[in-house]
Amino acid sequence: MDLARTQVTRRGAAARLGLLAGPVAFFGVFFAWPVAAIVRRGLETDGSWRFGRIVDVLTQADIRHVLWFTTWQALVSTALTLLVALPGAYVFARFDFPGKQLLRAVVTVPFVLPTVVVGTAFLALVGRGGLLDELWGVRLDTTVWAILLAHVFFNYAVVVRTVGGLWAQLDPRQEEAARMLGASRLRAWRSVTLPALAPAVAAAALMVFLFTFTSFGVVQILGGPTFSTLEVEIYRQTSEIFDLSTAAVLTLIQFAAVGAVLALHAWTVRRRETALRLVDASGTARRPRGAGEWGLLAGVVGSVAVLLLLPLAVLVQRSLDAPDFGYYRALTHSDGGVFLVAPIEAIGNSLEYALAATAIAVVIGGLAAAALTRRDAGRFVRGFDALLMLPLGVSAVTVGFGFLISLDEPPLDLRQSWILVPLAQALVGVPFVVRTMLPVLRAVDHRLREVAAVLGASPWRVWREVDLPMVRRALLIAAGFAFAVSLGEFGATVFIARPDNPTLPVAVARLLGRAGDLNYGQAMALSTFLMVVCAVALLVLERLRTDRTGEF
Repeated sequence: MDLARTQVTRRGAAARLGLLAGPVAFFGVFFAWPVAAIVRRGLETDGSWRFGRIVDVLTQADIRHVLWFTTWQALVSTALTLLVALPGAYVFARFDFPGKQLLRAVVTVPFVLPTVVVGTAFLALVGRGGLLDELWGVRLDTTVWAILLAHVFFNYAVVVRTVGGLWAQLDPRQEEAARMLGASRLRAWRSVTLPALAPAVAAAALMVFLFTFTSFGVVQILGGPTFSTLEVEIYRQTSEIFDLSTAAVLTLIQFAAVGAVLALHAWTVRRRETALRLVDASGTARRPRGAGEWGLLAGVVGSVAVLLLLPLAVLVQRSLDAPDFGYYRALTHSDGGVFLVAPIEAIGNSLEYALAATAIAVVIGGLAAAALTRRDAGRFVRGFDALLMLPLGVSAVTVGFGFLISLDEPPLDLRQSWILVPLAQALVGVPFVVRTMLPVLRAVDHRLREVAAVLGASPWRVWREVDLPMVRRALLIAAGFAFAVSLGEFGATVFIARPDNPTLPVAVARLLGRAGDLNYGQAMALSTFLMVVCAVALLVLERLRTDRTGEF
């Protein structure tokens, strides 16, 4: 028996290395190498490193302004999102009402939308000729308020899902016991519920802060020349000014800031982690009682309608402004200028790229999740778990431009290859695949794998016979998320998508960058199509979702 266990352990170590080989090679070649190439190109001259350039960049007044704006708008966006979305998290966790599942899907739609579509929707609402401009002559585009509202719109679902998912599993009788002992409703919530929710609130705040700190598409469209985040400034320095040294310094600053935030969050969570008494979420929701609770439900539904549905409805309405679906018909014609092909071809391009990126992300993310699940995982494997999240915090613009300057020589001369776009999109999809599959894989009883291995099953057969039947649904959900985020990736794709093969987000951005009502209307039409595709993908995910697997 000991000999058999030793052989199983050795086979397990070999299997772990085999599982990690693909993800390590993928991230090394298509993430670390391009980012390092940008940094080296910007900070190395004649074989010597110019680290003094970092000081030079930080002393520039306009760069300090960008750093300050990036930080404070992310903090304010995070605070506003928590303020608006926490009541929604409570309503979804504690109340049972007709249409709850539909409303949950509606709330999640903005999160899976590409940031370019989010910016376009708010441009239709608060920009030139938008609803506010027509009704009251008020324009908020090129103001910070448009950016903040768009960030709340985009991240509302993060708070509702993350905090509401835990809130629904907290035993409500604990808070009721505190009230029976004389505590007021507010004190009972502050003393009993809030400490239990603190890790979930912190996790939601972290995700919202990271998304807004690295915001690109929203600020690019709504900020105009006045406002610029680090991500937008990296794009400007790279593609417009061609100052790679400044872009490299800003990339390092963003990387360091994201790393510091993640480290602070990990340290805070470790200090606050406590064992919680969780119950079945299906038994904690009830019908609202009294005028106060019905009023809260009405307020949440109203805020969802105004903040989330109104921008999307205005987007669709603007796309239909031309008679006889004129904007949609114009998409079938090439103007010979910005597009070498008809803009409608971006639809097929995006779907093909997203499908290829999804396949890559599922394979790489699935291998990584399987390796991270193993009980004999060492320090290197656990460290690789953290590295998988870096593509969400490092500038996508840097990755895209890095592809162009690092993958241009044999044996990896991919600059003219169609696969370049799916590879960049898959980098963003892999973290979602890992985070979706990992909890389910870790819930599988490891003894089932050990028994199968002792009986002579190969690692591949163990995965096929033990893990796959249990994680099949999670795998489909992971594929759906990877497809949605790949479809909407913009920061890296804007550099590497060829003019004769544009993606939907790139086509929308190019149309918005041109003057004229026809270009504006076509951008609205393409954004509407992209919104519909993402919404359909989300509804499929909601149908596949189990009570716990679909929460994020």
